Amino acid sequence: MKSRNRMIFSVCLALLSGTCLSAPSLAQKGDVAALSAKINELGRAGKYAEAVALAQAQVESLEKRFGPAHRDVGAALNNLAQAYGNQGRDSEAEPLFKRSIAILEKTVGPDSPEIAAALNNLAALYQRQQRFADAEPLFKRALAVREKSLGRGHPDLGQSLNNLATHYEKLGRHGDSEPLFKRALAIYEKAAGPEHPAVATLLNNLGQVGKVQGRYAEAEPLIRRSLVIREKVLGREHPDVARSLNNLADLYERQGRYQRAAAIREQALGANHPDSAISLNNRRGEYQRPRRQGFWLSR
Repeated sequence: MKSRNRMIFSVCLALLSGTCLSAPSLAQKGDVAALSAKINELGRAGKYAEAVALAQAQVESLEKRFGPAHRDVGAALNNLAQAYGNQGRDSEAEPLFKRSIAILEKTVGPDSPEIAAALNNLAALYQRQQRFADAEPLFKRALAVREKSLGRGHPDLGQSLNNLATHYEKLGRHGDSEPLFKRALAIYEKAAGPEHPAVATLLNNLGQVGKVQGRYAEAEPLIRRSLVIREKVLGREHPDVARSLNNLADLYERQGRYQRAAAIREQALGANHPDSAISLNNRRGEYQRPRRQGFWLSR
């Protein structure tokens, strides 16, 4: 049962990816679980229209089979809402997330890990819309549920810690975010190993916290370690490698190390990219600090 739950509630640090739910009551037959996995796979691949079509068909099929208030329908509604959200159709996604949560609360209970996954997805939608006051209690509730229902070293707990920490960081609450990032990092290093991409993400996030507070000596080795992991595991051409390089360049620019920053930006983005030109101008004494604040959650 534990291994199946780990598969169903797969770890996904990037909030924009969210979490798709399958149906444990039917998982032994394989059809529903396989379809849910396919919907998630299509979303990750950017094939959003295909994901929506499959998710809509899944909801319709399960509603006909079990009625509108069945646990499996609640899970399928979450999948459809997530697919809509990937297309930017938040106004359609929000009521589906709410309906999914209501069904799951009645069918699996308010402290189920499935509830935490659905709460996280709705909170992510609110965060995208900068509705931070609506997002925060959902992130907190998801974390509380996972702390109660899962082990202290479970990756899904690390996901919730990272999500709430990122929420705090978006609000400039560095003192609240940093200890949560550190807890999440410890969980993933133990559960997934020191060179897992999730570890790289959390190292990046911690480096960003230090960077925006001017703690450059602490931030640099964290961002560098994140870069090394991403280059080794994902390959030098992966977008996350370019993002880590960009974050490192931003750190050097903040320190006035413009020549080094310019070289890294050119490596990451190419000589003709506007940000490479910014770094070149900075090196020539025309420095203007970029407005962007780095990249959170695998961005």
